[in-house]
Amino acid sequence: MAQRQSPTPTPTPTDITAHGKSRLLEIAFSDGQVFRIPFELMRVYSPSAEVRGHGPGQEVLQTGKRDVTLLGLDPVGNYAVQARFSDGHDTGLFSWDYLYFLGSQQDQLWKDYLRRLQAAGVDRDAPMPTASGPSCGSH
Repeated sequence: MAQRQSPTPTPTPTDITAHGKSRLLEIAFSDGQVFRIPFELMRVYSPSAEVRGHGPGQEVLQTGKRDVTLLGLDPVGNYAVQARFSDGHDTGLFSWDYLYFLGSQQDQLWKDYLRRLQAAGVDRDAPMPTASGPSCGSH
């Protein structure tokens, strides 16, 4: 059986610029979309296991990331970049699809993030709690 093709190919980046002063990743895509994604949004929605966990309900709410900076973006094949953040986080692989998602959905993602902070009774600038208890050892 033939694999079904997506009706439209996923846009790919045509230009990526990290703006240190404004802490924004500006990314232009092949479909003409240009997004300016705050480093903080990238960090709190990192696709890493450290942030997302290893399954539903294991997500770790990120706090204290307002002033995080992007130290580098390392290419991963032709499909992603690995971000290195100033807080030491460097395990998230940001695929082109995921960066497009972050850019196109950032208003809703911010609302969701602020709602989760409020529900947890923590402030956006609160320091991350220190880890305790068993760990999977992969991060």
